[in-house]
Amino acid sequence: MCMIDLMSIEKELEKVILVAVRTPDLLEAEVIEHLDELEFLTETAGGEVVNRFVQNLTMADNRTYVGSGKLDEIRDYIKVNENISTVIFDDELSPSQLRNIEKTLNVWILDRTNLILDIFASRARTAHAKTQVELAQYEYLLPRLTRMWTHLERQQGGIGTRGPGEKEIETDRRIIRNMISKLKKDLIKIDRQMATQRKNRGKMVRVALVGYTNSGKSTLMNALSKSEVFAENKLFATLDTTVRKVVIENLPFLLTDTVGFIRKLPHNLVESFKSTLDEVREADLLLHIVDISHSTFEQQIEVVNDTLHEIDNRKKPTIMIFNKIDAYSHTPKEKDDLTPSTQANLTLEDLKKSWMAKGTPSLFISATEKTNFDELKETLYKEVMKIHVTRFPYNDFLYPEIDETGEHPEL
Repeated sequence: MCMIDLMSIEKELEKVILVAVRTPDLLEAEVIEHLDELEFLTETAGGEVVNRFVQNLTMADNRTYVGSGKLDEIRDYIKVNENISTVIFDDELSPSQLRNIEKTLNVWILDRTNLILDIFASRARTAHAKTQVELAQYEYLLPRLTRMWTHLERQQGGIGTRGPGEKEIETDRRIIRNMISKLKKDLIKIDRQMATQRKNRGKMVRVALVGYTNSGKSTLMNALSKSEVFAENKLFATLDTTVRKVVIENLPFLLTDTVGFIRKLPHNLVESFKSTLDEVREADLLLHIVDISHSTFEQQIEVVNDTLHEIDNRKKPTIMIFNKIDAYSHTPKEKDDLTPSTQANLTLEDLKKSWMAKGTPSLFISATEKTNFDELKETLYKEVMKIHVTRFPYNDFLYPEIDETGEHPEL
């Protein structure tokens, strides 16, 4: 069984509705931002959002996520707009919620988790990434088999149908469990190979790029290493770990680009991408890339920090890199204005004097324009050197074994 990648097929964009529940702990602006991100995910997967529905509830309904009245409202909208083929919910739905919603709406239903898995399936290029995504898909699929097999007629394609081989209707839980077992064994072998590769890199200082998806990690990787790592303005453009050697002045180190994080990242994906995240665990220094032009970059910082804590409790040296200053915009605050200070009315100079510049080394750059790159390289050099001198206390400065071509034998 193999994944089906239909992103390259020419087709009309699917018309999609987004649905979310606003609970008392969420501000209206936060719900809007969550739905903006869900719309970006939908566009990345090949869909076009035509409407949004939000309901205020104390908690999501156990049977249908939204209340029955709101579900009827969505159903009536779909009847009037017959071109709508998919409804996407902003949280992970239980198998029973999926079944109940589909009975009422009679269209293809996706949740946020399935949508992210679908994007990962379309982005996976190497055998490693494909195996990781396929495992996560099967683990998501297993409790939802009854519901999934009623949609085999959708094999012609569409968002959420890049599944890991839903070809035969007689596929059952036993076969799925066998596939999960096989994929886990395959990943163990791959993990060993990856661990051997990391070991073979010797004692060179390792620097890992981490950050929210689409924060500019791959663009920065290209700028620092002068390589051609794939980068585009879509979510999860990079799934596979890329390692490059970088030399600043006479100091070489390894720079790793990693998969971006996102809020509500499916747990199955975190588990499946363990070997990829091992690059973060084993790094000596982290470069936390932040898209400062994003309206909720502070929340994105929290999501990344929470994910880092989940995969590795050890606190590592970190440089905060606030990227995309060329796209940063604000409305200047009047001198006597009583409006509270927010990102929207603070200048970059104001931000540089705030909490961002305290404690952890912080830099404000543009990876695309290479703004403040001299400062970035100088800071990176100092932080890598701190680690290097502890590893090589007698330092023959720095790697006498580097040959005249600039290549290190261990690489």
